[in-house]
Amino acid sequence: MNDKNDNLKNPARLMQDVIQQDYPPAALYVIATPIGNIGDITLRALHVLSLVDAVACEDTRITGTLLSQYGISKPLIAVHQHNEYRMTEQLVNRLSKGERIALVTDAGTPAISDPGSHLVDAVLSAGLRVMPVPGASAAIAALSVSGLSADHFYFVGFLPVKKVAKETMLKSLENMPAILVIYEAPHRIRETLASLLAVFGPDRQIVIAREITKFFEEIHRCKLSETREWLDADPHHARGEFVLLIESAKSGRNQDEMEAERILSILLAECPVSQAASLAAQITGMKKKPLYERALQIKDDRK
Repeated sequence: MNDKNDNLKNPARLMQDVIQQDYPPAALYVIATPIGNIGDITLRALHVLSLVDAVACEDTRITGTLLSQYGISKPLIAVHQHNEYRMTEQLVNRLSKGERIALVTDAGTPAISDPGSHLVDAVLSAGLRVMPVPGASAAIAALSVSGLSADHFYFVGFLPVKKVAKETMLKSLENMPAILVIYEAPHRIRETLASLLAVFGPDRQIVIAREITKFFEEIHRCKLSETREWLDADPHHARGEFVLLIESAKSGRNQDEMEAERILSILLAECPVSQAASLAAQITGMKKKPLYERALQIKDDRK
């Protein structure tokens, strides 16, 4: 039997391999924690959490409970959206003195639609090390079971709260040739699904991933026109944390055509329609006639 299989049958030996990796002092360790299921944490994350001098966390109560379930006790420092800027100097000073500090949020990876990016930037700017300890990700988990072609995806995160700002942002993403990954809270899910329908139309596919890795996990794929019916079918469908995956724009608006339109828009600011279409055809290699027709549409839209 090879060494790899021996490790799988011998957790102590596997952990020994984890421990042998270098974990330098004066470093911030950005650690992903479970997004629901308590088992979704890596051996490396557990080792680093047991090694660090302190844990900077979004909510000390949640992180304290999490660590206790793994038999780990560490000093906890509250670092959240309301105090991150104020706490950053203190944490950088501690790191400068050689401490190892872990950064975690309530669930998932810090600095991804969660606090942490300002702290990470400050630590790097101070010439100190920042080391990732990856793990569970709601976005990647949802993409992996979506059945949508995920060669390209665009992480949107949380949309603006106000309807007008939300729909303005969605319209800017309407022709994106990539799956859109959106996070949403339960109290806004109905309004957001309605806005998605209004902007993207009834036929675009959506995957609604609810409560990923938790007891009531549900992954549902349908057309945007069918989302209201799905929500109304069961009151539980509007509960929990959501990842929404919106199918990428159809090939009728591919990357080449989007680039041609961008070029046309620039040329039309300086040239007549015919000349803009001719120059765009030379630049892109596309035929002049469809470019001319699109140029006319752009010109009309600007009136």
